[in-house]
Amino acid sequence: LEPTAVTEEFCARLARTGRVCDHFHLSLQSGCDSTLGRMRRKYTTEEFFAVAERLRRHFPHCALTGDLIAGFPGETEEEFQQTLDFIQKCAFSAMHIFPYSRRSGTPAATMAGQIPHAVQEQRAQAAQAVAREMEEAYLQALVGSTLPVLFEEEKEGLWQGHAPNYVAVRAAGENLHNQLRQVTITGVGDGILLGTIQ
Repeated sequence: LEPTAVTEEFCARLARTGRVCDHFHLSLQSGCDSTLGRMRRKYTTEEFFAVAERLRRHFPHCALTGDLIAGFPGETEEEFQQTLDFIQKCAFSAMHIFPYSRRSGTPAATMAGQIPHAVQEQRAQAAQAVAREMEEAYLQALVGSTLPVLFEEEKEGLWQGHAPNYVAVRAAGENLHNQLRQVTITGVGDGILLGTIQ
């Protein structure tokens, strides 16, 4: 979703349907207003954060994921630190993080302040480390809850499927393919929720 599309009316209408899974992927790109300006994004970090809070108000405990580009032309160390601070403030459940890739013919390709590839990779790895911590915190917060899970396949002796927040869940059972079952979450392992079928 583009953040500018996520208005109060948009959220209210989605919530009223009762048919929307509570996982929302937002296009962030940077957590620094100066960098967002160079990217020609049509929102500020303040506006983006308001969108995140709006979604959580209408969909409590929803999974909020986002995209991030590390090492965009002109990005200083201070600006990158602002981005790290901002994504932690947003408390994403997961992120897609990419080092900036120079593409000929794009406005960014001719911008001053191109960042060396090694620095881009270093920043992407630093952001990934923060994203992993946020993901673990989100998953741990789900322990003790009961979620509907649509089971899809057997993996490592357990059945695996997805909850409405698109988090992977594993549980013991027989012939659960394509079944929707209520699962009480008992733990977390390697980025996957573990649970017991009710």
